[in-house]
Amino acid sequence: MENKDEKLWQLATQRARFKGQVFSYFAVNIFLWIIWYLTGRNENMHMADFFLPWPAWVSLGWGFGLVTKYIRIYHMHTEDKIQQEYDKLKNKN
Repeated sequence: MENKDEKLWQLATQRARFKGQVFSYFAVNIFLWIIWYLTGRNENMHMADFFLPWPAWVSLGWGFGLVTKYIRIYHMHTEDKIQQEYDKLKNKN
């Protein structure tokens, strides 16, 4: 039983850290978009900036990382899947 509690504790820790990272993501991205807006986004605008401003690259890259982390933490319970595969193999023998 102690082993199960340790696994739950680790999962809860990962989820709490993830929530902090999401908060940081929004805070930093809002700050970057404000900088972009206030620093003359229309002056000397390059063609690439017309389609995708520079803060969008940060938002997309960091956002992709957060999405993959969310999927891993909340939807991929690898230890449970490993246990299921082990049980299948054990029952075949």
